[in-house]
Amino acid sequence: SRLEEVVTMPASLPARNRASGLFTGLLLGLVLAIGVFLHGTVRSMAFAKPGIIVEKMSKEEAEAKYKISSWGTWGCDVSKFDWTYSGTEAAYILEGEVTVTPTGEWKEVKPVTIGEGDYAVFPDGMTCVWDVHKAIKKHFNFS
Repeated sequence: SRLEEVVTMPASLPARNRASGLFTGLLLGLVLAIGVFLHGTVRSMAFAKPGIIVEKMSKEEAEAKYKISSWGTWGCDVSKFDWTYSGTEAAYILEGEVTVTPTGEWKEVKPVTIGEGDYAVFPDGMTCVWDVHKAIKKHFNFS
């Protein structure tokens, strides 16, 4: 094999030099294998998508912490639709319930079901399906 060609030392070299060269070749092979493994690991970590953040809090807490009454208000009836976030959205759910399931390049992100009293943050660029189980009303703010 090609590896044997690279690591095999000429028989004319003294035994000590052949052993040293063989060890060096094996060590380089090990370093190369570790590098390939780590490159794949680092690359997959670098491209991991952020999840949806959900925190239960009272309306009073959300107002004190985020001033949600100054945000926009949006609502919809029971429905199911695709959505793409064009900015990071913070939302406080005033009423209703929805399951948000990431799709496409985001499908590895855990789906969440949110409802009244939930503060949620949806990452910029995320594609998903909104499955509204109970008519929803929320305050929202894009950043």
